[in-house]
Amino acid sequence: MIEDFTGAVIGAVAYSVVGIALMVLGYLVTDWLTPGRLGDLIWTHKNKNAAILLTSNVIGVGLIVVGAIWASEGGVVRGVISTFVFGVIGLGAMAFAFLIVDLLTPGKLGETMVSEEPQPAVWVNAAMHLALGGVIAMALS
Repeated sequence: MIEDFTGAVIGAVAYSVVGIALMVLGYLVTDWLTPGRLGDLIWTHKNKNAAILLTSNVIGVGLIVVGAIWASEGGVVRGVISTFVFGVIGLGAMAFAFLIVDLLTPGKLGETMVSEEPQPAVWVNAAMHLALGGVIAMALS
């Protein structure tokens, strides 16, 4: 009984660390894809477009992490490694999709995403992040 509890606690801590690391990596990727410092745009300038974009990235990564945990077999170490690997794949897919949409649409998508005025394109990109997170999460099952 205590061994099961201890294993569950260790797993929860390990998956939390990986989840946080992936979300930080997602933050850095989003910051790289958009002009300006994302932290300043969101927390200082209260830029809603940047906040929506980052929020969708975090939720997309969260979906992948949940899917990877759900599908993990073979112990905590293997599960944590697969969670990290699939999380990185998901972030890569989100960044790639962002770049493809940038090529297909007028203007610079990164600049549109952090515009001061509300931009419908932000919602399209946010939906893409969430959909990709869900697709990768389901691919794990």
